Amino acid sequence: MTLKVGVQMDHISTISIAGDSTFALCLEAKARGHELFHFTPDRLQLRGNTLMAEIEALDVRDVDGDYYTLGPAQLTDLSTLDVVLLRQDPPFDMSYITNTHLLERIHPKTLVVNDPRAVRNAPEKILVMEFADLMPETLITRDFKAIRRFRDEFGDIIVKPLYGNGGAGVFKIGEADQNLSALLEMFEGLSREPLIAQRYLPAVREGDKRIILVDGEVAGAINRVPAHDDARSNMHVGGKAEHADLTKREYEICEAIGPKLKELGFILTGIDVIGGFITEINVTSPTGIREIKRFSGTDIAVTVWDAIEKRR
Repeated sequence: MTLKVGVQMDHISTISIAGDSTFALCLEAKARGHELFHFTPDRLQLRGNTLMAEIEALDVRDVDGDYYTLGPAQLTDLSTLDVVLLRQDPPFDMSYITNTHLLERIHPKTLVVNDPRAVRNAPEKILVMEFADLMPETLITRDFKAIRRFRDEFGDIIVKPLYGNGGAGVFKIGEADQNLSALLEMFEGLSREPLIAQRYLPAVREGDKRIILVDGEVAGAINRVPAHDDARSNMHVGGKAEHADLTKREYEICEAIGPKLKELGFILTGIDVIGGFITEINVTSPTGIREIKRFSGTDIAVTVWDAIEKRR
């Protein structure tokens, strides 16, 4: 089986291949003989009911500094592709939402991974609230008085943007910290979107576990330990990756949420678990595939492509 695969992503020249899951998916697609095509989300154009983009033939190789080659751009009807990987990074803003509406025009005749309607209708930090019994206490609101009361109730808390990513804008506010009001004022000036307040979990010092699920089933995991002077475990802000095995509690979390993820049509998802509590479900462009292979030998890209090919 040879598939024509479009990869909608931030430009490939901007990635770091050592930790990029999209690159891992591209390498496996190439190994299977699929044809790869690259395009950035700003190239989408809808004319009538035809979704097009200027796409470039893509070749990839696991060589740092010389990892890709692009062919000439050609305006192409995306419905002529077999698969489109929806892999640009958040933030999940109106641009991202518009892209899901556009890609919905070709799905499922052209299989979009993940399903653009499901991505749009299940924002990562809201979807997880369906499993509140598995989470630390969490509040989503634009009411800053409510956030102050939440801090009064729980002491140390995490405050972060609802549609942020990669650890950007994530703050730990202590019980006696006098910066909460100033922080909320800053957020007020930046956007009109709600914020998330979440009870701080001291267990984050031992790591924030990223668990990858494929079709709702556990595929692998890695632990991300924050730097000593940071509350965030994201690797591109200083978090350190290490091998991880799942605990009984973590398997129970995956068994509880897996059927819902599969029902919604998510092929590839990543969940974050700290101290036995799930904090996020990542459905836009989950990461961790390269790190998991490096530390455990498990190549999740193989499992993902098995799932995609089964649908084609």
